[in-house]
Parts: sequence; C-alpha cells; structure tokens
Amino acid sequence: MDKAALRRALIEERLNLPDRLHRADLLQQVMRIWLVNRPDTVIGAYWPIKGEFDPLPALHRWKEDGELLDEPLRRRIGLPVVNKEHKTLTFHAWYPGCPMEPDAYGIPKPKDTEMIVPTLLFVPCVGYAAGGYRLGYGGGFYDRTLATLQPKPFTVGLGFTNGYLDEFEPEEFDLPLDAILNDNGVVWPV
Repeated sequence: MDKAALRRALIEERLNLPDRLHRADLLQQVMRIWLVNRPDTVIGAYWPIKGEFDPLPALHRWKEDGELLDEPLRRRIGLPVVNKEHKTLTFHAWYPGCPMEPDAYGIPKPKDTEMIVPTLLFVPCVGYAAGGYRLGYGGGFYDRTLATLQPKPFTVGLGFTNGYLDEFEPEEFDLPLDAILNDNGVVWPV
C-alpha cells in the first residue's frame, strides 16, 4: 500500500474506532503521568483534526499543576501557526478561551498571541513504527520545522494503538521522534 492510501485507511479507521473516546481518556492519563517529572516549561502541541487525540486537556492540567506548585517559571503551551510559503510552523501561546482564527488550511490557531519556542513538542501520528518513526499527513511541516528549531525540542508522537505500523520504511528525510505515547503507554523508546 502506498503512503497516501495508508494515510487514508488509518484516518478512516481512527475516525470509526467505536471506543475512541475511551482510548482518548487512557492516553490523557498516560500523557499526564509521562509529564510529571519533565523539566520543560514551554510545550508545543497541535489542534486535533480528523479524529486525532486531543492533547490540550492534559496540557492545561500540566499548566495548572505548575501554578499550584508555585514554580518560578510559568508553564506555557503553544500551538502551530503555518507559514504556507515556507511550509514550516511557528508556535504561538495558547490557553483555554484564547482567541482563535483559521490558519491557511482552516485549522484553528491562536490569534495575535506571542510566538514561543517549545523545548518539548507533541506531534500527532497518523501512524507510527519502531525506531520512533511517524507517518504524518505528508506535508513535511514538522520535519522542516524541526530541522530549523534551535535548540531542537524533545519530540513526542501521540496516537492510538491502531496506528502502529509493523512494516514501515522511513524515507531518508524522515526524522525519528524521541518518544511515542499511545493509549497503552510508552511505545518508544521500548
């Protein structure tokens, strides 16, 4: 199966998971536990589309937990803003109730908030494989962005168990993720 057909099949399967909300609850728990001892104060994430797992509730709790701990550095969450010309992403501050507007592809993005640079970046996985490799939507936005971000953030893929690919051949420009979480726990590194 070619990658375009594989993407379509995985998205269709994800959209039709009968227990997707239960799986999302499990992944929320995995993510919250995984974040407990992370030193990061600026995390980039994404606005969920096409049945993707929504990381924002867990991240909002992470932000609130930091406020309860009275940490000296305020925790911040950023969402991607697409540069359609360069096909890269920058991250802008997001918070619940933040004014939003559609980006170049119709995906909500923060409106008029400051640009921030994440030290940890959660990325959506259409599919994922051993070695930390991710199958995305094929636009290369994350790979191009990661190639330019300095310092390079720690990257974590998020997906449901149905997205695991037994036989996946990464292409030469595919960058492996540092970790992958799914509704069963940490699947990379093993």
